[in-house]
Parts: sequence; structure tokens; C-alpha cells
Amino acid sequence: MSQKVISSMGLEADFADEGVSSTNGLQELWPLGTIDPKKARFPCCIVWTPLPVVSWLVPYIGHVGICQEDGAVLDFAGSNLVSVDNFAYGSVARFLQLDRNKCCFPVNLASHICKKSYSHSEIGAAISWDDALQSSMRRFQHKYYNLFTCNCHSFVANCLNRLAYNGSVAWNVLNVAGLVWFHGQWVDKMSVVRSFLPFVIVTCIGILMAGWSFLVGMAAFSALLIGWFIFTVYCVKGLVC
Repeated sequence: MSQKVISSMGLEADFADEGVSSTNGLQELWPLGTIDPKKARFPCCIVWTPLPVVSWLVPYIGHVGICQEDGAVLDFAGSNLVSVDNFAYGSVARFLQLDRNKCCFPVNLASHICKKSYSHSEIGAAISWDDALQSSMRRFQHKYYNLFTCNCHSFVANCLNRLAYNGSVAWNVLNVAGLVWFHGQWVDKMSVVRSFLPFVIVTCIGILMAGWSFLVGMAAFSALLIGWFIFTVYCVKGLVC
């Protein structure tokens, strides 16, 4: 397979928060394979699937992973455990393919194409997509899993920071979740059904048993959960990894 050499002088990226300079050398990128849900192959994608019980109450919360260039999924599935090609909690329901041209793969400090070269180097720059993912995997193989402070979204955010994706090194659990939900796509119609049907069933049963106060309780739970992550991510630095 021949390499596809893309001149960074021909790249144009318009970022909302941070620009990317395209005048600092070349980035060599291998062509990617096609996305194949039946074989669980999602090259350079962020993938999502609903969580048992949790997604029944809050359907926008699920389990995420990030895929290598060959399409194999990496996900932080438990304490000291990063699964490879064995996506926890079921098959992929939603995915978003990322553009490697929006990443920074410097061989040295002078070859950064992002404007956050020093911050990127401190976090841990990588020379390729898979190199960034492997570095994050080695780090999270020594971390304890906690839904509220160190979870699968933290792992994906760490990977994106090492890639300096979209010119940013400020990825966190909230903007990773937003990226998948606002820009991702469903694998098929059945993925939508298995993601929302349990929530609808639980809601109907709750209303029948407890009345409309059940909806108030679910709304309060969602608000507390979102508030927790907003507070810990933006107000208490370092609490959420």
C-alpha cells in the first residue's frame, strides 16, 4: 500500500477556538480503510454505545471509545484496563470519524502545526494517530475507573489532547460528549431503538407507578449530573482526569 503524502501548505482548517498553521512542514498520512460496522471497524472514529441502567435513566450518557487507524476500538473499560478491539457494553451505536489533517504530529518542537506547541509538548505530543492512542492507553492502564472523576470520556479526551485535534489541547469529558452527540451519526435504525427504547419503557413505568413526580426526579438527576461535570471540569481543576 502506497503512502499518501499531503502537503500541509495545501491544508485549510477553520477552527472555532484555535487556528492551525499549515506552513510548518509535511504530515504523511496512510489512506484509511472503509467503515464497516459488521466487522466493528471504525478507522479514526470516536464510537459510542449506551450503558446498562445508566442510559435507561439518562439516554445521552453512554460508553465511548476511540479507534485506531485500522479501525480497532480502544476504550477505558475499567480500573487499569484499556480494552483493544473488544468494545465494552455492546456493539457501536453511534460514531464520528475524525479528520487526521486536523491533528498535529510533530517530530520535534519546531515542527508543530498547532499554535499550542508548548502545551501540546507538555501533555505529550505524538508522531502519528496510533502513537497518540498507544501513549494514552499506557497511561490509563495505571488509572482507577470512576464514573464521576475518571471514565471512558477522560480517556478519549486525553487521546484528542495528544493529537491536538482541531488545534486544541483543552479536550475534556464534556466537549467529547458534545462532539459525539452533535456531530456523530447512528450506525443504523436499530442502534437508535436500543439506545432509547429502555429509557422510554422506564419512563412509562415510572409515570404509571409514581406519577409525574417521576419525571421531576429524572430531570433533577440529569441536572445534578451535568452540574457535577461542569463544576469539576471548569471550577475544580485536576479533579476529573
